[in-house]
Amino acid sequence: MRFDEPLIEVTFLRRYKRFLADVRLADGAELTVHCANSGSMKGCQPEGGRAWISDSKNPKRKLRYSLEAVEVDGARAMVNTARPNAFVEEAIAEGTIAELSGYERIRREVRYGNEKSRIDLLLESGPKGDPTARCYVEVKNVTLGVGDGGCRFPDAVTTRGTKHLRELMGVVEAGDRAVLAFCASRSDTRWVGPADDIDPTYGETLRAAAAAGVEIIAYRLEIDAEQARLVERVPVRL
Repeated sequence: MRFDEPLIEVTFLRRYKRFLADVRLADGAELTVHCANSGSMKGCQPEGGRAWISDSKNPKRKLRYSLEAVEVDGARAMVNTARPNAFVEEAIAEGTIAELSGYERIRREVRYGNEKSRIDLLLESGPKGDPTARCYVEVKNVTLGVGDGGCRFPDAVTTRGTKHLRELMGVVEAGDRAVLAFCASRSDTRWVGPADDIDPTYGETLRAAAAAGVEIIAYRLEIDAEQARLVERVPVRL
């Protein structure tokens, strides 16, 4: 996915109140930007390190700029969690994610499940309303590096993520296909797995979902100032 405008390189200073971050521009001026990430961003707050922001060019926005990516341990990590769904959708449309090819339509944010959820992407084939060729795809952004090329999810306790796993198991039980797609958003990622030390319930539920037939895949993201795109599948270690 090409960004509307090239990202602006800045120096990361701090993140606070969850959705705010301070950065320093090349001219030395400091700026508060929107941080679209509800997680802890553990390992992705490099004080004094390189970061990249986008300009909405909307003067009516309370915070005109948004934090997009940071550099940690020489790797770039996409921390704007509003973007991975679009990265995965584009990769499906382009055929990069071979496991999800062959569907005729992609719908976003479709209501489903017993717990009143919305699926990130619903892939369909055949006539509209035909339930025989549907695939429910839940996307999760992964940025918690643990060394040796490992990247784990989540970076904070996520009851919502656990709920989504239960919903995907319900999809399989009903006879449809369900896929959990990890967007491995650190460019140095070589494998993805659950962060049992942070949220053991999520890890247990993830393994139960895999045993129940939910497909779990992970693709690595490459990022530069011009674009970000999924480039290759990496193993998932449960």
